[in-house]
Amino acid sequence: MQSSLYVALSAQVALQERLETVAQNVANGNTAGYRGTEVKFDSVLSNLGADPVAFVSPGSQVIKQQSGGLSKTGNPLDVAVKGNGWLSVASAQGPIYTRDGRMHMNAAGGLVALSGAPILDSGGTPVQLDPGGGLPQIDLDGTISQRGKRIGTLGLVTLPDNAKLSRAEGGVTSSVGGAAVSDFSANGVVQGFVEDSNVNPITEITRLVYVQRSFEGVTAVVQSAETSFKNAIQTLGSSA
Repeated sequence: MQSSLYVALSAQVALQERLETVAQNVANGNTAGYRGTEVKFDSVLSNLGADPVAFVSPGSQVIKQQSGGLSKTGNPLDVAVKGNGWLSVASAQGPIYTRDGRMHMNAAGGLVALSGAPILDSGGTPVQLDPGGGLPQIDLDGTISQRGKRIGTLGLVTLPDNAKLSRAEGGVTSSVGGAAVSDFSANGVVQGFVEDSNVNPITEITRLVYVQRSFEGVTAVVQSAETSFKNAIQTLGSSA
């Protein structure tokens, strides 16, 4: 079979990966604290045969680290994360890191994320509020006070650049544990705001059109290769 057909098929697999990523980004364009995904591709060089052939790799997903804008909600239990920090949320598999600062207090006074999972403090312990202590005051460094009394701190952490991030319900998991934020000149939380998604809808729609046209071009290559292969069989068969 012609190598061009294999190359075209590898391109279709890569484009399918990109299409799914773009669709996911578009679907979460209005999700608070959402970090969009982009796909990085490499070429795979095959030395089989007389001439080397470059194939397209399936691609690897990378979560974009750019921050989104801030939207004011006025809700004292909403916080927007500034800088490179992440909030820590408890899960059965270990901490989940999120930029979605939409929180609420349960009946027992526990501070929980939108999913109901406990928000963790800097020591990895669920944050506990006073159910009768009134609305909390949350400072830039995550310190939580009620009626002027400090009762806890949000566990704001940073993740190293070499950490591999994977999607999880309500946030991401990291191959490397987070480090507690100590410098609040560039990092911190802003009470009464939430961070917007960092997805640019116009850019993603443009990518969607590009992927569609690229897929059509690759399909034409596949059809051309199949036609060439069919003609070769007919020619060889008629001369036998």
